[in-house]
Amino acid sequence: MLRYLWIALALLLTACAPATKPQPETLRLLSYNIHRGQGMDGKFDLERIAAVILAANPDFVALQEVDVGTKRSSGVDQATELARLTKMHVVFGEAMPFQGGQYGDAVLSRKKPIVSGSIALPAAKDREPRVAAFATLKLSRGSFTFVGTHFDHMSDDKDRVWQATTLIEHWPRNSGDDVVLAGDFNAIPQSRPMEIILEHFDDASASNPQMTFYSVKPIKRIDWILYGPEKGWRVLESRVIDEKMASDHLPLLVVLEREGK
Repeated sequence: MLRYLWIALALLLTACAPATKPQPETLRLLSYNIHRGQGMDGKFDLERIAAVILAANPDFVALQEVDVGTKRSSGVDQATELARLTKMHVVFGEAMPFQGGQYGDAVLSRKKPIVSGSIALPAAKDREPRVAAFATLKLSRGSFTFVGTHFDHMSDDKDRVWQATTLIEHWPRNSGDDVVLAGDFNAIPQSRPMEIILEHFDDASASNPQMTFYSVKPIKRIDWILYGPEKGWRVLESRVIDEKMASDHLPLLVVLEREGK
């Protein structure tokens, strides 16, 4: 009889014990224009770029100005090599053929994506083609898509407005999935392209905006990470990494968190 009383008491205590609070989800996101791996000292050094990425410990990385098999980069597949050096998965999006190879953007992800690919962005015939690469993962609340891109660099906003509109149409904020846009938008705050995007996404660096270009003496804020807080995400950290030599851009790191389900 006493044995059964102990069992009943144990079951009662178990039922009354407070439920374990779910752990929050955290994502570390990095955007980095790597200038085809060529540093401010003129050296092509992917190991130096990889060291910057590894130190940031990101879950996703948006890479711009990536060469794959081009003459100027000695035929190196920079996307694959950076994935190897960082032990991350990679998707490369070709913006255009260049010097016997390809030139474009890449996304690195810590976990293997369930879906990945790229879309071409519109550009005038006399302008450099542009692309957006993406990787999608499953999280506790549906899917999360990380999009990396690089907008037109010319002085007028014509193509950038076109590219911003296309990006928003392809990844609308109210699509039901979590979406983050990251990259070198070649657009400063209050420019028309950023006005278009910020009507749909929030600036993850709004509380700590910092210049990202040139790396040695930053004078412009043109690298962005943009998110949707209505999914429960909040910004834990936003900062520019002070790495002046590896590229002509400074890397931008953002850490997002939301409560566990």
